[in-house]
Amino acid sequence: MTWEIALLLGQDGVTSGVVYALLALALVLVFSVTRVIFIPQGEFVAYGALTLAGLQSGRIPGTLWLLIAGGIAVALAEGMASAWRIDRRAAIALAWNLAYPLALLALLRWVAPASLAMPLQIALTLAIVVPLGPMIYRLAFQSLAESSVLVLLIVAVAVHWVLVGLGLYFFGAEGSRTPVFSEGRIALGGVVVSLQSLWMVLAAGVLMLGLFWFFERTLHGKALKATAVSRRGARLVGISSGLAGKWAFTLAAAVGALSGILVGPITTIYYDTGFLIGLKGFVGAIIGGLASYPLAAAGALLVGLLESFASFWASPYKEVIVFTLIIPVLLWRSLGRTHVDEDEES
Repeated sequence: MTWEIALLLGQDGVTSGVVYALLALALVLVFSVTRVIFIPQGEFVAYGALTLAGLQSGRIPGTLWLLIAGGIAVALAEGMASAWRIDRRAAIALAWNLAYPLALLALLRWVAPASLAMPLQIALTLAIVVPLGPMIYRLAFQSLAESSVLVLLIVAVAVHWVLVGLGLYFFGAEGSRTPVFSEGRIALGGVVVSLQSLWMVLAAGVLMLGLFWFFERTLHGKALKATAVSRRGARLVGISSGLAGKWAFTLAAAVGALSGILVGPITTIYYDTGFLIGLKGFVGAIIGGLASYPLAAAGALLVGLLESFASFWASPYKEVIVFTLIIPVLLWRSLGRTHVDEDEES
């Protein structure tokens, strides 16, 4: 292997690694706040990319119909929870979960999505996909918030298969690829780098800084940090665990959808592509112990680099090599950690 090849492989590894890092951060956030190992995180990657591709082809994406159905289901759940009393909370839930998706549908029927500029198409994609996050939390996890991690994991696996099936129904078995943000290449330090790769790294970096600012400077971010440290303590000071869970799932959906938008121009995305991408982010999250954001991001970058170099040395076994990385990490963590009961952690 020459130095030039190593630099090219490193570039590909970093480009993939920053996407895995975003997903790893989302997984750590959701687990630390809700104790849910969010297996369907990758589905938001596929939904984000395929929704954008649908808008660019002039179609109303299937995720919008899923958003409408989810809004109806959440409105019914909120109505039953409030015994069908029309109070302020029920009215807000009804307006948001029903009026918002229908307003999006009216907007897409009024304008031609394919004629819009790409930033507007991306904004519409996020407007469609991101609200699915809190809806999934409300329908699948909120009522089981006090259950064990194993029960929540089983529910997460069930949600994953439901979303994969819906993805096949709405988008079909054919893959899609979105246009690149910028054509061309530039030379950096003797290495030719594509502008699309730079867009991905810069966008991921800005998003990570935005997450850091959110957690350090905003009231909702501090509430999520408090819930992650101690759910029981957060409840004692008036922080709603249900609201914290919805915010965590909203951020996870936003990160997943943005990751899909970043990945869409460099690889063909199918309805089930997100699962494998999400698993690689999960490996990074495991390296961080599902608790440390910096370690999770660093672990995800390591996964991207390992995948890139493994594709050069042993391409048929690159996935095996990547996922084998999780074994020594789990062994090391199991030997260095004493068992803590879930009730004590809460």
